[in-house]
Amino acid sequence: MRASRDLESLMFETEQKIIEKKIQDYYRDNSLPELDEFKWVPVPFSGEWGISTSFFQTAALEARQRANIEQKLPPVPQRAQEIAAGLADYLGTPAGFSRVEAVKGYINLYFSTEVYSARVIDLVLERGQSFGCSAPNDKLVMVEFSQPNTHKAFHVAHLRSMIYGDVLCRLMECAGYGVVRANYYGDIGLHVIKWLWNYIKYHAGERPTEDATRWMGDMYAEATRRLEENPDLESEVRDIYARWDEGDPEVVALWQETRQWSLDGFQSMYDILDIHFDRVYSNSEAEKPGKLFVDELIENGIAEDERPEGPVIVRIDDQLGLEKEKYRVLVILRSDGTALYSTEDLALARIKFREYPLEKSFYVVDVRQSLHFQQVFKTLEIAGYPWATKCKHLPYELVNLPGNVVMASREGTVVLLEDLIRESTSRALELVEQKNPQLASEKKEEIARAVGIGAIKFPLLSRESKKVVTFDWEQALDFNGQAAPYIQYAHVRANSILSRSMQPIPAPLLPQHVLEPSEVELIDYLSRMSAEVVRASEEFKPLIITNLAYNTARVFNEFYMNCPVLKAEPHIRDFRLRLVAATKQVLANELDLLGISAPEIM
Repeated sequence: MRASRDLESLMFETEQKIIEKKIQDYYRDNSLPELDEFKWVPVPFSGEWGISTSFFQTAALEARQRANIEQKLPPVPQRAQEIAAGLADYLGTPAGFSRVEAVKGYINLYFSTEVYSARVIDLVLERGQSFGCSAPNDKLVMVEFSQPNTHKAFHVAHLRSMIYGDVLCRLMECAGYGVVRANYYGDIGLHVIKWLWNYIKYHAGERPTEDATRWMGDMYAEATRRLEENPDLESEVRDIYARWDEGDPEVVALWQETRQWSLDGFQSMYDILDIHFDRVYSNSEAEKPGKLFVDELIENGIAEDERPEGPVIVRIDDQLGLEKEKYRVLVILRSDGTALYSTEDLALARIKFREYPLEKSFYVVDVRQSLHFQQVFKTLEIAGYPWATKCKHLPYELVNLPGNVVMASREGTVVLLEDLIRESTSRALELVEQKNPQLASEKKEEIARAVGIGAIKFPLLSRESKKVVTFDWEQALDFNGQAAPYIQYAHVRANSILSRSMQPIPAPLLPQHVLEPSEVELIDYLSRMSAEVVRASEEFKPLIITNLAYNTARVFNEFYMNCPVLKAEPHIRDFRLRLVAATKQVLANELDLLGISAPEIM
């Protein structure tokens, strides 16, 4: 069910209630079965706006009520059209509407173009930054995303989870949900122990430079290389692992200190990308609860303990009584008693639902983990947790860089996220220099950062999440195509018009001129935001908003070319200034939903 009403219903609420009362009066006068409510839908836009409701339900109810009466009624479709036609005559042309028509069992009421246009603009300017968002719906959801590993590089492979997850949170918040933004970082495991071994043996006492994530990644790649060159050293790694597992104070203290170096590096990237979290979980937090969870599954006959020869497993298909293989076998503990991702994910789900009264728990993790999450969620369901069905995996595909760069942390062949941001900002700065060379250096750099980060985010959000994205610099920084800079520049252009007007935004007014097609189309795109936000949040598709933002910018640029603003007659100028102000606000709101800044100048 949608989290908000359509904009048409919201703006014409008074008129709609008057129409509904008249329809009820008509029903009573004509002995028609009364309905508790009428379902209104927008009339598809074709140059004018309207709302529509159907009378098929009324005709069907009437047929059932009179089934035992000899009076023969027409077929339901024909009767629905008769009711609609009768109502159209009865209503006439109500205030605020331009015309009423009965079509195939529906009644369509078309709004006055002038009234509708003014109300859209008024509502945008009245609500400002909250325009497009719904009222709170008292439902709480959690979105878990990003999930980097400490003691490794923070590279471009992490980018899509971060950006996709952040924008899903923004969309759901705007759609009225309470949202818990969760991160789940990997701070234990063999990769961490390898790093600690390399540090203790070869780098004791060293500390990272300002470039912490690069240094941590280099250290991990070095550890891997040393162990590959001399496999005999693995015994030393196992010794460190045993000391850590037994709680050796020296090893644990070093682990905690070096883990924080990674977390500090991660935070610097989150700050740059304007991403934050409300709750941060870790593997280490879920490891022991996970082992206890496994014990419970064994005791309840859900899991089979094959140790020491084999691991602990759940034969999911057998538990469900399935003849055909579907969920296969989930391994939930190694034969040596050490935890797996599944061990910790089972516990993590329980931790989440104990901490929060969640309507849904979303996991933004790449598509390669799809089977894993199906198995984990189904195991939770078998274990009797009613909230297991509230867990949902939102998969995404990976990101390719120019040249099809293959990234591997263990080999050190990664493209660091900070390097990508630096490259994008540098390229954006060149464009800003060309467009606005007179700006102060500090201002140019500020704009370049906004444009550069927008150029990184937009291509990842404007594709289906389950499709691979190949990053392309020319497309990402295109000021004339479907890219963030194009939308940002439209916002700048709107700001420029308002600045050159040298006056406050005019007071609300009805247009006194025949609206140009460019004006009507622009107002229509402004009016779409509320419904599109709800749709994007329900379908988990940020691309709905990237498309909307691009089209809003596109039709605004057409308006800019076709409709003079500052040189128009005073009454036309004032209306168009309000339209420009509303467009600027909507573009800013749409960009904000995408986690992209809306600069005032470029």
